[in-house]
Amino acid sequence: MTHEFKDIVNQAGIAAKKDIRSVLASVVALDGSSYRKPGVRMLILEDGKMIGAVSGGCVEKEILLQSESVFKTGTSKIMTYDGRYRLGCEGVLYILIEIFEPNSAFKEAFSNALKERNSFEIRSYFSKKESQTSGIGSWVKIKDSLFSLQGNLQNQKEHNELSLFKQKMPPCFKLVIIGAEHDAVQLCKYAALTGWEVAVISRPSESKSIANFPGAASFQAVSAEQMETMSIDDQTAIVLMTHNFANDLRYLVQLKDTNPVYIGLLGPSKRRDDLLSQFIEYCPDVAHTFLDVIHGPAGINIGSETPQEIAVSIVSEILSVARKQEPISLSKKTGKIHS
Repeated sequence: MTHEFKDIVNQAGIAAKKDIRSVLASVVALDGSSYRKPGVRMLILEDGKMIGAVSGGCVEKEILLQSESVFKTGTSKIMTYDGRYRLGCEGVLYILIEIFEPNSAFKEAFSNALKERNSFEIRSYFSKKESQTSGIGSWVKIKDSLFSLQGNLQNQKEHNELSLFKQKMPPCFKLVIIGAEHDAVQLCKYAALTGWEVAVISRPSESKSIANFPGAASFQAVSAEQMETMSIDDQTAIVLMTHNFANDLRYLVQLKDTNPVYIGLLGPSKRRDDLLSQFIEYCPDVAHTFLDVIHGPAGINIGSETPQEIAVSIVSEILSVARKQEPISLSKKTGKIHS
């Protein structure tokens, strides 16, 4: 969710520089089931361009039509979309549509929150009545400051009679790839397509740059001992893929005091066992919680053979671990697809 909101803010900023206004559409409530859940958003530009989506495609056309009055009047509104007869999802969506003009103070605070990997909260006030209602709109709380996404901060006391949808937004999910071979390039591409923030670390001797890794947000050519680890948190996954046993070991030792959600090791189980055996010799006091996040061989069993297929397998395992899900075919899952 955070990476989608980040993209919305960036795209609105680009449009504003061209004097193109923006409207934000947010799903704030749901009766029944739907393709996506409350908290999804999309941006509509005054020239008709849409960034993001809140459904499988049908709702967006109606939102585009409904946004015309918001552009014209500047007044926020709630629209409902009954998918029971059109989407087959058996649900009614409540969508808040509002002018999106965050001020410079928000942009600075939001940029700092992303850089410092701090959580923030989005608060949307709404009424389920399909109309233009006074006081509805969205605010973002960053640390102790509250910012109106419409650019005009209002007193929250005005919203006491409205419903409130609150959404905590964690830091963008981050993947650290340690290695610079062809398979690392493929993993970088697929992780970036997933919306993750990808950082690539290679050995200083590698003649590579960020240009070799489409989708990467950063690139560093540093030794294990020089690798920065302070920004590794529980919204970070790491894959060790230097294809060199000694180098993988050195980087793993450097990571011993971090708390990522996932560490993946390439290669067969015997290589994993040998690597962990030597690692524990170097770091006998390492926390069990650190060892618990190590997965090797990295990936889930989907019959992967090519570097691209292996990347899909690894991304899938990271998702399942981060979301605390056991990978199974959805056709074999009982009950709802989403919790």
